[in-house]
Amino acid sequence: MIYFRENTKTFFLNTANSSYVIKILKDDMLCHWYYGASLGDDNLDTLNLFAKHEYMQSEEVGKWIVSKDTAPFEYSVSGNGDFRTPALLVENKYGQRTANLVYEKHHIFKGKAEIEGMPSFNKNTEDVETLEILLRDTVSDFTVSLYYSVFEKEDAITRRTVVHNTSEEGLKLLSAQSLSLDFQTEKFDFITLDGAWARERHINRRALTTGTTSIESRRGATGHQHNPFCALVSADTNENNGDAYGFALVYSGNFKICADVDQFGSTRIQAGINPFNFCYNLAAGESFSTPEAVMVYSQNGLNGMSQRFHNMCRNHLGKSSEKLVRPIVINSWEAMYFDMSEAAIEAFVSNCKDLGIDTFVLDDGWFGKRDNDHTSLGDWFIDEAKFPNGFDPVVKVCKENGMKFGLWIEPEMISRKSRLFEAHPDWCIHVENKEPTESRQQLVLDMSRPEIVDYIYEEIAKILNKYDITYVKWDMNRNITDAGSATLSPEHHGEFGHRYILGVYELMRRLTTNFPKILFEGCAGGGGRFDFGVLYYMPQIWTSDDTDAMERLKIQYGTSLVYPLSAMTAHVSACPNHQTGRTTLFKTRGDVAQICNFGYELDIAKLSKSEKIQIKEQVALHKRLESMIATGTFYRIDSPFKNDFCSWQIVSSNKKSAFVMFASQKVTPNIAGHYVKLQGLLPDKTYLVSPLSIRLSGKTLMNFGLPITQMRDFETLTFELKAE
Repeated sequence: MIYFRENTKTFFLNTANSSYVIKILKDDMLCHWYYGASLGDDNLDTLNLFAKHEYMQSEEVGKWIVSKDTAPFEYSVSGNGDFRTPALLVENKYGQRTANLVYEKHHIFKGKAEIEGMPSFNKNTEDVETLEILLRDTVSDFTVSLYYSVFEKEDAITRRTVVHNTSEEGLKLLSAQSLSLDFQTEKFDFITLDGAWARERHINRRALTTGTTSIESRRGATGHQHNPFCALVSADTNENNGDAYGFALVYSGNFKICADVDQFGSTRIQAGINPFNFCYNLAAGESFSTPEAVMVYSQNGLNGMSQRFHNMCRNHLGKSSEKLVRPIVINSWEAMYFDMSEAAIEAFVSNCKDLGIDTFVLDDGWFGKRDNDHTSLGDWFIDEAKFPNGFDPVVKVCKENGMKFGLWIEPEMISRKSRLFEAHPDWCIHVENKEPTESRQQLVLDMSRPEIVDYIYEEIAKILNKYDITYVKWDMNRNITDAGSATLSPEHHGEFGHRYILGVYELMRRLTTNFPKILFEGCAGGGGRFDFGVLYYMPQIWTSDDTDAMERLKIQYGTSLVYPLSAMTAHVSACPNHQTGRTTLFKTRGDVAQICNFGYELDIAKLSKSEKIQIKEQVALHKRLESMIATGTFYRIDSPFKNDFCSWQIVSSNKKSAFVMFASQKVTPNIAGHYVKLQGLLPDKTYLVSPLSIRLSGKTLMNFGLPITQMRDFETLTFELKAE
């Protein structure tokens, strides 16, 4: 998987279908040489990456003439002749920001190291091998360790950087990227997942051109606006064909991903903590680790790229790699909002009897004096006016109706009108001489302070220990303003954003570790913190507050570019939809949600007899699909961003079963029919296609396709395939 050719000073990092090559040049300059489809065991010294340019300082480096402004550095710095964006920016005691990194040594070992206090892909993996390259700065006497962990079977490589202050003076770390990678071409399209609240992770594709193209978050969380992912693809790359490079961060805080195209048409991609308002002080002997990043390469288009990401998440990422049974839930929020009581919930749960729903989740409104969204965040004790007997009657009625009990929490928040704020007004995030900025009638707790993390853990743990709770939905409904901490000294305030998310991770770690039988679901105003960092602790995330089926086509399609179906949660909700006002068929709402962790967000008492029958049918279908959702291969077929329709498909791991969904967004009258050409089937096997009751070979289904006749707006069709 990883080997070093001593005679040419070349590192080869090989996965099943890709190669990543690094080379040490004369003067111990570390350069990136290649990333892409697998290479043979050739001497790459015969391939010259360097070109001489007029009006540019160049020097002889071995057999090559090298300009540092065009050299493909493996990890770039400032002040040495490279005028592109540096991966590392360090300020020494003189205020100077010049560095010069040279190779010192390397180490190759089985497995991978953990990152203290941060999520990362699992270390206890048989097929992983790690390369550590140690670089030394000749200006300010610090070292940089570059870590590359190769997951051979998954066709993926993880990267991170550790900066060690080996000097006797303090250093200011102004930027330290998790990965930096130089390509000798600009011929890429840049794909990102962008949007807003209720419109998360829409696919945005544009051609790179000279200059910087970037996405970022300055919000304290990864955010609804941009996901911490990008892809570089060839102009002709589609879902199934063409080169696709994917990059994603295992991080949930402020981030930046940028692609720089320089004057010569080379591209530098970088991903890591956002340098905006970031400054980390390293005293003598201290070290700083960046978050982990994961990168994949596919020759089989975007579907191939996505499937590599999906497998990494499902097989190697903390809680997401555990084989957990995902319940079919019904959530109280859109049914009752804050208007809840013991009697109302008993009636609500009783109406769910015999429908097949597994778990009742009590959403916002159960704690403190929470009659509206102006009060009680931080007061994690049961509202005695609503629940005079605690949760015992609720747990009891759930069990009587064959269901389990789940709960909503928002641990990172505090309301001005709360007992916690009265006792500790300084616990909210704030800065001196400024009134804290409210958003959504709430403030944010300073999770960079260990005593606050301890308190919130203890209060929530009391509830979880006392009652039989099997499911927790963890929400975060606003971004961070006034970024500062009452306990950080002035020189350390630039560390706040990172220290905040470390505190959140610590709370997540303690709760998920100490309550292993509870399934935790992430949420941040819907999908505002949908990333591999959260998925390390919580195996699924509420994909969006927008439950409208037509909007969810785009949201789920885009999300699948990086994240597996097992990471997404989708519910059937009431109509007219509470976010868009749109009305769709009950069947359509179920068909669109089926590929995710499934559930309901409505009042059963208001449904017709026909809709209750459909719930039973939808639940039965989801039970049949559970294994495919957890372990199968997902294919995007027809994009809702390009068409008035959408289709996708899941294929079981043995390829003997499949599920296909086709949705009509907007009908164009009097046009020819459409054929959905399937993917990933066994060509010579015959499949029974339900409900059409026809038998066709995998070859025919993939090359000819399933015929789709004229449909109405917002209608869906589903097909189940079984090999005979």
